[in-house]
Amino acid sequence: MLDKIKDLYSESIQTHISASKLLPDTIVQAVHTMVSCLLRGNKIIVCGHGRSYANAQFLVANLLNRYELERPSFPSVLLSLDNAIGSAIISDSAPNSLYQRQFNAIARQGDILVVFSPFGNEDTVLDTINCALNKEINVIVLTGARNDHIQGFLTENDLEIAAPAVKESRILEHHLFIVNVICELIDHALFSHA
Repeated sequence: MLDKIKDLYSESIQTHISASKLLPDTIVQAVHTMVSCLLRGNKIIVCGHGRSYANAQFLVANLLNRYELERPSFPSVLLSLDNAIGSAIISDSAPNSLYQRQFNAIARQGDILVVFSPFGNEDTVLDTINCALNKEINVIVLTGARNDHIQGFLTENDLEIAAPAVKESRILEHHLFIVNVICELIDHALFSHA
């Protein structure tokens, strides 16, 4: 059992080492995009599929409440999965439309859609990305190394932050790390003079 724990630490550390070489520029671009969105008075709309829903919740909690600094709330919305809204939509419509209907009701030009999609092949997420593209709303996707489906949807104005892992657990834990980095950099960009 101890050897297994050490292997898991090594696997996680290797993912972080690989990501530290591959992702910093893209993360900086994502932060600039999100900061510009907030400064324009627009909102950040977030959704996550499956276990990634927890990371989506965490990002919105950090934006709406705070990360480490006491500061005003940033306008952000979590497309809902786990309440009467989600239940009603799934009951009355195709399951893929879970996020579409919510997104179409609240999204306005200038907003940003942030998507957590470990494998980039989840229909619910792909349909929501397609809605964003039809509304000319930029998309930031956090995904993993095997994400061929999602690449066909994104435009040159969109960003993909692909954790260099194929195992869902490593992808999810690295996405959480990226959420923390993004939140810290947004706070720094907007409040470093404080």
